[in-house]
Amino acid sequence: MKSPQPFGAGCQRRKLSSIIALGAGLGFCLSVSLTISAQKNAPQPDHPCGPPDYCARTDRRTEPYPQDPAKLGPASSILTDAAFGSKIVRVTDGTTDPKHPGWAYHTPSSAEQNPWNSTTTKFYLIQSGGRHLLFNFDPSTLSAHPAGYINTPWRGEPQFSYQQPNVLYGLAGQPPLFQQYDVSDEKLSTIHDPSGCVHLNPGDWGADISASADDNRFSAALGPQQDAYYLVYIYDRRQGCRWYNTMTGEVGGQWGPAGPVTSPLRFPVHDARLTKSGDWITITAQSPGIRSGTVFWEVGTRNVTLCAQSPVFHCSGHHATGYSHMINPSGWSDPMDLLIRPLNNVKDMIHLIPDLPPYKVWFDKHISWNDANPEDTIPACFSTYRDDNPTTPGAPLKVDRAWENEVDCVETDGKAQKVWRFAHTYSTGRSFWATPRGNVSQDGRYYMFTSDWEEELGKDSDGHYRTDAFIVQLR
Repeated sequence: MKSPQPFGAGCQRRKLSSIIALGAGLGFCLSVSLTISAQKNAPQPDHPCGPPDYCARTDRRTEPYPQDPAKLGPASSILTDAAFGSKIVRVTDGTTDPKHPGWAYHTPSSAEQNPWNSTTTKFYLIQSGGRHLLFNFDPSTLSAHPAGYINTPWRGEPQFSYQQPNVLYGLAGQPPLFQQYDVSDEKLSTIHDPSGCVHLNPGDWGADISASADDNRFSAALGPQQDAYYLVYIYDRRQGCRWYNTMTGEVGGQWGPAGPVTSPLRFPVHDARLTKSGDWITITAQSPGIRSGTVFWEVGTRNVTLCAQSPVFHCSGHHATGYSHMINPSGWSDPMDLLIRPLNNVKDMIHLIPDLPPYKVWFDKHISWNDANPEDTIPACFSTYRDDNPTTPGAPLKVDRAWENEVDCVETDGKAQKVWRFAHTYSTGRSFWATPRGNVSQDGRYYMFTSDWEEELGKDSDGHYRTDAFIVQLR
């Protein structure tokens, strides 16, 4: 059976950036699309159950937590989520490192980071002591086993290559150096030294390394510390270095136009990430004058745009970028009012989830899009959490409607407005490290997240409730 045309008979598919928000501008094409989608919503027998179309539930039924948390086995044990039917593997427990019994483990601090390798056979986690622990993963059996610590001098969290399954990229401390590490032979090598391109102060270091999908371009934020970074730095293997001083507003380097940026904004940097195309950097500004601001720099130019939290732009919350688009919550009407926009026209927003039901309590989420394709039409995945969850160990997390305290993925291709629901997180979110910040694998079939399992995992040596890492299979 042939798949239906996305916008009905006689309608040509439009680029995502040209689609107007639901209910305006698409007319007959959208009506036909929604009708066909409803008729064909059930997966076909040979459906692969993976991106861009999962087989998981897409309903909006409230799914409360059970009175008692699901019983866990040791690391590598698998359970099935009773509400959503997804398989979840427990990756770590208090014995994962016998030399440090009881230590906690968690995913990277940012869902924008990519801790998965390109073949979904390796990933890393962070131990409560701050070290990066490598794991081998077998997707066919969902088995994950520690493969040793990553022995590098890196500050911050590394990123796996999108091209080479054994290569990690990271930043050395002072001076900050772009480096790569081959996990197969533990060979560490330096890719680039920024001090040869721009003046750095003695106390400067780097963080937030990100790489383009072709492994050609890298970026980082440089400065004395987070929220005081002042350089957004790029290294291109073919063209050399390029930088943007956010405190002076100057752009320089070995390629592209130099001089003042087009924006009068001056600010220190909290976070900066390169898109998979390598053409844009999204910068989280740390400035009282920029409310919930994300700044977009088109790196081959001096063009800088502020996407502020306002009725015009709706830029706020934890976001994720693909090749040329960004997804973020609007921050105004509903916690699940997710927007997608092209970076070259931030006003051209599309609301991904229509007809949102009323909510009682605001909740947060972290969005991961490591599996984005060049058209940015692969679903983005996220985990949600409420900050008013119970403090009593073992008490069920609060749920007032669909999508709260869950792992979900949202459709981005414009064909429909599905939200696939995969699992409860059992993560209280009572502290930052207990939030279920998650990272989707590069093939879009696995989602790794952090959980304190309703504070049922015991305590570490400092008396804090432990967290472990879990992987849910996305089907």
